[in-house]
Amino acid sequence: MTIEISTDPDRLDVDTVHHWLSTDAYWALGRPREVVETSIANSLCFGAYDDGELVGFARLVTDRSTFAWLCDVYVAAAHRGQGVGTALMDAIDKELVGRHIKRALLVTTSSPDLYARYGYGPVDGGGTWMGRTYLD
Repeated sequence: MTIEISTDPDRLDVDTVHHWLSTDAYWALGRPREVVETSIANSLCFGAYDDGELVGFARLVTDRSTFAWLCDVYVAAAHRGQGVGTALMDAIDKELVGRHIKRALLVTTSSPDLYARYGYGPVDGGGTWMGRTYLD
């Protein structure tokens, strides 16, 4: 499997992303399609593609210069454990470093080891909040 990552919003299959998030992602169960559409339109989105098929998704809410919130990271069930999450995080990390973004946050109860490999760790107070400070 060769995973291609794209930030081209025209390539995203919003129906698929909405289905994943609203029916299988514990943090977004029942999320209305209109909310998914708006969130995609107002974020920097990453699609992971295997032979042209969307197999993963992630979204950065960002001002594109100083701060980013990583959210809605999702890999299709049939493609989990095959490096899709790592490919998404590689592309996201490259994007954040390239923009010199100093701080990125996320909240997770799943896959904290994946995010830790990219420098994310607990934020003061612990819990599910994790953050990363990017250095020049």
